[in-house]
Amino acid sequence: MESFWDLSDGNVKSGGENWLSAVLPLMKLLSLAVIGLILAHPKLQVMSKATFRLLSKLVFVLFLPCLIFTQLGQSITGKNFVLWWFIPVNVIISTAVGCILGYLVAIICRPPPEFFRFTIIMTAFGNTGNLPLAIVGSVCHSAKNPFGPDCHTSGVSYVSFAQWVAVILVYTLVYHMMEPPLEYYEIVEEGNEIEEVVTANDLSRPLLVEAEWPGMEDKETEHCKTPFIARVFTRISSISPSTFPDVGSLEEGGPNSPKSIRCLVEPKVVRRIRIVAEQTPIQHILQPPTVASLLAIIIGMFPQLKSFVFGYDAPLSFITDSLSILAGATIPFVLLILGGMLAEGPYESKLGIRTVIGISVARLLVLPLIGIGIILLADKMNFLVPGDKMYRFVLLLQYTTPSAILLGAIASLRGYAVSEASSLLFWQHVFAVFSLSLYIIIYYKVLLPYV
Repeated sequence: MESFWDLSDGNVKSGGENWLSAVLPLMKLLSLAVIGLILAHPKLQVMSKATFRLLSKLVFVLFLPCLIFTQLGQSITGKNFVLWWFIPVNVIISTAVGCILGYLVAIICRPPPEFFRFTIIMTAFGNTGNLPLAIVGSVCHSAKNPFGPDCHTSGVSYVSFAQWVAVILVYTLVYHMMEPPLEYYEIVEEGNEIEEVVTANDLSRPLLVEAEWPGMEDKETEHCKTPFIARVFTRISSISPSTFPDVGSLEEGGPNSPKSIRCLVEPKVVRRIRIVAEQTPIQHILQPPTVASLLAIIIGMFPQLKSFVFGYDAPLSFITDSLSILAGATIPFVLLILGGMLAEGPYESKLGIRTVIGISVARLLVLPLIGIGIILLADKMNFLVPGDKMYRFVLLLQYTTPSAILLGAIASLRGYAVSEASSLLFWQHVFAVFSLSLYIIIYYKVLLPYV
C-alpha cells in the first residue's frame, strides 16, 4: 500500500514554498469575494441584489452544469466509478459525524428549544459543492500546482461525484430536520404573530436564500411550512383534515386504505413512516447540476459513447468545447455571489452568541481534525485510490468547509429560522477565511511532505 504520507515524485519543496502554495489559493478566492462584496455594498450600489439573484440562477442552471458535465464526463470510466466509491460514502460519514458534534453543541450551548434540531443540522451539513469547486479551481489555477497536470479535471470530477448524494441528503435528512418545531409553530398560530414567511419575489429577504440553489421555493409542497412529521407521529387532535392526512382514518376500510390494497395489516409505525415518505420531495433531486452529473456518468461509463462526445476528434467536440467555455465562468461567479451575500452582513438572530460560536468551532475546527483521522484510517484500510493526492485533498475538504449556503434556502422553504441561518452562515464564512487557511496548510504538509 502506498500511503498518502509518501512522495510520488522527486519534486520536494521547501517549507516556505509549501506554506505559500497553500495560502495563495485562498488569497485568490478572498480577492474575488471582496470584489463581489464591493459590488454589492449598499452604499455603493454598483450591482443590485436582484442582479446577484440572476447571477446565482445563471450559475445554477448553466455554468455549474457545464463545469460538472465537461470535467466529470472526461475523467469518469467504469473502473473509476468503482474506484471512487468512498467519495459519496465520505459525504455520509462527514454528515453523521457532524450530527453527533451538533448534538453535543446543542447539549452544551443550550440554544432556544425551537432551534435544537437547527443547531444539529447546521453543524452537520457542510458545503460539498460550490466552495470546494472554487478551492480546487484556485489551487489548480497555477501551472506549478502540487497536484499535477490533471489537477483541475480530477479535482472537479471528485467534487462533482459527491454532489448527487449531497442532494439526496438535502431533500431527505435536511428537509425533515429543518421542519418547524410543533410547539413553536402552535405558539405562533395562537399568538397570531407574523410568521417568518417571505414571497418569492421579495428582494428584502437574505441573498443566501437563492445564493446556491435558486428556485428552491418553487419546489414548495403542501406541507413545507408546517410541522407535518410531528403531527403525523403524535396524532394531534387539531390536525386539519383538509391539510394533513388523518392517520387514524387509514386504519378504517376504504378505497385508499392500506387494508383495501394490502393483504396484511400494516403496522401503525410503518404506516406513519410511509405517509411521511410520500410527502418527502425526493422527486426534486433532478436539478440541473444533478442531471449534468448523471449524464456525465452515463456517457463516461460507455467508451463508444464517450469517444463520440469527448476528445479532440470526437464528432461532438464542438459542443463540449462550447460547454467548457461556459464552465470557465462558474468559479468567479460563485465567489462574486458569496461576496454579495457577505455584503448584507449578519441578520438579527435569536440563536445566541454562545451557540453561534459552538457551531462554528465544531464545524470549522473540530470536524476537520476528526476528518484527518477518518481519511488516514481509510487510507490504511486501502479504501482510497493509491497515490492520488487530489483524491485525498477533496475528501479532506468535505470536513473543512463551513455550513452549506443551501441551508439558507431550505430554511426559507420551510419558513423556519431564516434570519438565524443567514446570521450563522455570515459568521461561519468570515471565520472560514482563517480556518480554511490553517487546514489547507496542514493538508499540504500531510499530502505533500518535505524533508
